[in-house]
Amino acid sequence: MPADANHTTHHTAATWQLCSERCLTLFLPKPVTLEQQQLCWYWAEAIPTLAGVGQWVAETVVGMNTLSIYTHALSTAELRQLHHALQDFTDHTRTPKQIDGQHIKIPVRYGGEYGPDLAAAAALKNLSIDELVAQHTQPIYTVYFIGFQPGFPYLGGLPATLHMARHATPRKQVPAGSVGIGGEQTGIYPFASPGGWQLLGRTDLPLFDITKPQPTLLKAGDTLQFVAVEVIE
Repeated sequence: MPADANHTTHHTAATWQLCSERCLTLFLPKPVTLEQQQLCWYWAEAIPTLAGVGQWVAETVVGMNTLSIYTHALSTAELRQLHHALQDFTDHTRTPKQIDGQHIKIPVRYGGEYGPDLAAAAALKNLSIDELVAQHTQPIYTVYFIGFQPGFPYLGGLPATLHMARHATPRKQVPAGSVGIGGEQTGIYPFASPGGWQLLGRTDLPLFDITKPQPTLLKAGDTLQFVAVEVIE
């Protein structure tokens, strides 16, 4: 067990579920918090080093306040042993991992053709367009993990006043660079794709460049702030 295993935070229920013969997933309860995400970051690094079971772990994948463990081929007895060891470890080892990431400002054109849902979203929230943009650009967001597309950042820190449902029928094509809100999160589409998020604006800043040593602009632990370079009403 790691040397700092005795460092604890307040107890948060963490439950491991067997999802397949080679996957176990940890689910943390809502609300989604940065502290819980930091626990997932720590556990993802520590679990492959656990004595007796770490060698069975092929890969760890962090999600939004979740953690999946993919294993090598195991017997039923070994899988049960790993399940028990993971539950015991996360019950008793609670060391949030601090990541000293970069901070990036994301220039955004809000509204018009860039943000076709901005006006409707403002009306839904009983805000003016300028008020909604101000609320969206004020927070410092934290990148919890990258997923869905290469470079797509799932961000924590969206004010509860801006939580809004996804479209019931997703768009067939969302332009690259689109900035939107889906449920409790805001994010940026690195590539054109189908998507159901409420689109507020668009950035020209590329989030993924395969020619660079670090192809993704953002990574887990980075922070960002949206900057309104234009607001079209």
